[in-house]
Amino acid sequence: MANTAILGGGMLGLELARKLRASGDEVTVFEAAPQLGGLASAWRLGGVTWDKHYHVVLLSDLNTQALLADLGLKDDFVGVTTKTGFYTDGKLYSMSNSVEFLRFPPLGLVSKLRLGGTIFLASRIKDWRRLEAIPVADWLRKWSGRRTFERIWLPLLRSKLGEGYRQTSAAFIWATIARMYAARRSGLKKEMFGYVRGGYSRVLARFAEVLADFGVTVQTDAAVDSVTQQSNSVRVTLSNGHASEFDRVVLTAPTHAVSRLVPQLTAPEHARLNAVKYQGIVCASVLLKKPLERFYVTNITEGWVPFTAVIEMSALVDRAEFGGHSLVYLPKYVAPDDAIFDESDDSIRTRFLAALARMYPHFDPADVIDFRISRVRSVFALATLNYSATVPPMATSLPGVYVVNSAQIVNGTLNVNETLGQAAAAARALAAVREPAGVS
Repeated sequence: MANTAILGGGMLGLELARKLRASGDEVTVFEAAPQLGGLASAWRLGGVTWDKHYHVVLLSDLNTQALLADLGLKDDFVGVTTKTGFYTDGKLYSMSNSVEFLRFPPLGLVSKLRLGGTIFLASRIKDWRRLEAIPVADWLRKWSGRRTFERIWLPLLRSKLGEGYRQTSAAFIWATIARMYAARRSGLKKEMFGYVRGGYSRVLARFAEVLADFGVTVQTDAAVDSVTQQSNSVRVTLSNGHASEFDRVVLTAPTHAVSRLVPQLTAPEHARLNAVKYQGIVCASVLLKKPLERFYVTNITEGWVPFTAVIEMSALVDRAEFGGHSLVYLPKYVAPDDAIFDESDDSIRTRFLAALARMYPHFDPADVIDFRISRVRSVFALATLNYSATVPPMATSLPGVYVVNSAQIVNGTLNVNETLGQAAAAARALAAVREPAGVS
């Protein structure tokens, strides 16, 4: 049995804590923020408490479904069949079924067939590693054709990856499509999007209760200053100067933060950690008096629109959860050094609402009840060429110091289900570790 510290109270860190405690470890979780959850945390918006960023639970998200059952929330999962929109050429189209796809005006029949064929081809590929050596733009252009690539794929790649798409491998699009087809691969007859009543605020509150019952110590408002190896332990020093000793420490922070927090790592380790390229997000949550449209997600190919997509959560979630109102997310994925991180809230609000008014002629800014902005500079690691060969490993050169973070997801996309699976795999690996003499 080890005395283990986990740095980071997101879903990954919490699930890792639960799994390690079940295997016999004494576990302490340190979270820098005032609340648990990380990217899954919640906030107040116009009197409504809901997720700070948009999340969806699929029937095929088996790790998430299992966690909900363990937390006693299985019966609070609600599955819904949703619709998908597409905004292109200044018009909004429904792309919710095969008939609508075939009628989609911006593409001719041949382009549609090639687009559909590309998605089907990606869904059938099992050896994703060979895609890591192929730039995603080259792969999509080859299979979908230049016109479809320029009209559809390139705007979507830029909206999610920015100019980072040039360094991203075809494994990225494979992982994205694989999640779409997960239900069919798992034998489910129908894929549905879903949510938990009360959102992740409820999930996290219940998670904290379960961890407390298990004997896991959770400290919030506990920013870590450094992690250093001692002769017989690993020391975690907080920003307030308080220090604690552990047998081992697991860092779930982004790789560049790990490099900063653990100065004793070797020069090659620091270089490898800092070489990982991240994509950030600026995400606006907008509470409205009435809905914008009937689509849960509206993909956007128009370059003038200042956000990546329109996520109308109230097209998925019962509006009673939002006091009868409509909740819309307007995400903008950008590089960590993008100027938008320093732009004022008022400026972003003005630009985003003006775009909504242009996209939806019936939209009235007076319908906005509340508007809040979340900024996160490091959300997910870009799946650059040959990424799996360069990703930092779990074990470090320092006995008792480990890294388990989302940058190590090499064959999937960042979502709660994926991180829960990663936590379970890491917990199994850590349970098998016997620390060398001096770190017991």
